[in-house]
Amino acid sequence: MNAPALETRGLSRRFGGLIASDNVSLKLERGARHALIGPNGAGKTTLVNLLTGTLRPSAGAVLLDGEDVTGLASHARVRRGLARTFQINQLFGNLTPAESLCLAIGERLGHGGRALVSAGQDKAVVLEATELLERFGLTDAMDQKTRRLAYGKQRLLEIALALACRPRVLLLDEPAAGVPENERADILAALAALPADVTILLIEHDMDLVFRFARRISVLVAGRLLMEGEPKQVAADPQVRAVYLGESGHD
Repeated sequence: MNAPALETRGLSRRFGGLIASDNVSLKLERGARHALIGPNGAGKTTLVNLLTGTLRPSAGAVLLDGEDVTGLASHARVRRGLARTFQINQLFGNLTPAESLCLAIGERLGHGGRALVSAGQDKAVVLEATELLERFGLTDAMDQKTRRLAYGKQRLLEIALALACRPRVLLLDEPAAGVPENERADILAALAALPADVTILLIEHDMDLVFRFARRISVLVAGRLLMEGEPKQVAADPQVRAVYLGESGHD
C-alpha cells in the first residue's frame, strides 16, 4: 500500500500560551484535490508554514511520501517535491514572467548564481518556460515587468513558478486573495488544469472556488480539525454552518 503523498501526525505549534496548531493529523492521498478552510485566525497559514518548514512544530511530525521531513529546512523539502504559493505573492517585480520562469527552472537544474543567463541560453529551459506561460495564459504578458501585471496575472505567475519546481505536492495559500471578481475565473481554470499527478492542498476563503475545485475538504477551527469529508458533507454539517459557512450553507 502506497504511503500518503503528504501526512501530518499530531502536529502542534505553540507561541507562548497561544496554540496555533493543535494536534492536527491530516492525510493527502496521491493526486488529491484537498481544501483546507476555516475562519480567520483558525491557523491555516500556520499549518502551511509547518508543512513547508518555515515554522518548526512544538510537537508532531510531517511526512512526505512516507518519509519524515519534520527536521528538514524549506529548501530541502522543495527538493523532495513540496512546493507552495503564498497568501501575499513573493514575486520579483523587476523581472518579466519569462525571466522569472527561466530563473526558477534554471535554479531547479542547478545553474547556480548565473541561473538566469544560463537558463536563457538553454533551449530546454526556454521551451519549458514557454509551455508554462502558455498553460497559464501569460504569453501576452511574458515580456512585461511583473510589477506592471494585473494582480490576477501575478497570482497565475506564482502558481506557474511553483510548478516550475516540478512538485509532487503543491500547497496553494489563498491563490484568489485580492484577485478582482472578473479575473477569478482565470484562477479557477488554472487550478482545474494542474497536472493530475500533482497532489494539491488549497487554502482558500472563496467558497465558490473551494467547492468547485476540491474533492475533500478539511475544516480548521481554533487550530484544531473540526471535520473532514466530501464537499456535500461539509456544506451540510451543522457545526460548519455555525462556525464558518453561515446558516445558509453552500448549495
